[in-house]
Amino acid sequence: MSRGPSPTVRRRRLAARLRELRENANLTIDEVGDKLECSASKISRIETGHVGVTPRDVRDMLEVYGVDGAERESLVQLAREARKKGWWHAFNEAFTGAFVGLEADASFLHTHQALLVPGLLQTEAYTRAIIRAIRPDIGEADVELRVRARMSRQKLLIDDPNPPEYWAVLDEAVVQRVVGGPEVMRDQLKRLLHVASLPHVTLQVVPFSTGAHAGMEAPFLILGFPEQADPDVVYVEYSTSGVYLEQPADVHRYSMIFDHLRAAALKPDDTVELLDRAADRLS
Repeated sequence: MSRGPSPTVRRRRLAARLRELRENANLTIDEVGDKLECSASKISRIETGHVGVTPRDVRDMLEVYGVDGAERESLVQLAREARKKGWWHAFNEAFTGAFVGLEADASFLHTHQALLVPGLLQTEAYTRAIIRAIRPDIGEADVELRVRARMSRQKLLIDDPNPPEYWAVLDEAVVQRVVGGPEVMRDQLKRLLHVASLPHVTLQVVPFSTGAHAGMEAPFLILGFPEQADPDVVYVEYSTSGVYLEQPADVHRYSMIFDHLRAAALKPDDTVELLDRAADRLS
């Protein structure tokens, strides 16, 4: 898995720039649709990054916006890059939405989980146990597909020569719940101890003694990107879906929540001691 430019991030950047250029031209989505003889909903989906856009469509839109020269060629090339397929397309049935494509190009990942070990840190056996519990309706082949997909994601954090800075704050319930039986859970805790030793990974646990805390509403992930043209985004996870938040006010709110969680959690060294004790209890 390469850490080259993510097509998903490129599509997001292109969508934002096309929206900005339309607004600079004082045109509505409906007016652009009329000029290009297409539906306004197509323009809207392009501007939100929900659908891909062909280089030809980009040329047509830029002509309407009065954009030419170097920027026009740059954006057309961006459209070509955005249409390339990432490694995750081999697991389309397991991955939905833009999540993995955004994750693949992130420079930092800050996450909070109250119930589960984050996917990037799970062992294969833990992943299999979780999927079977959460999705009792799917067959064994689908379970194994999702396990392979999650293991492929982990190359980003473990094998990549330039991995993102990863910071996870977990509720103590994640550590104390025995998933898949004592042996599976012990191996999972040992895995957490291993990744906690990596220089680009920080783990903290919010102990039960903290009581109510800022992260109890829903798990979330803050993704930051290396280029200024790609603003941070928050992914808030629900039981059957997830929501992407890109407005600066929303990103700031979740960044503040994450800061509160880090302050309430055990220090990284104390977290390692807690994980070690929990693994010993399962021996």
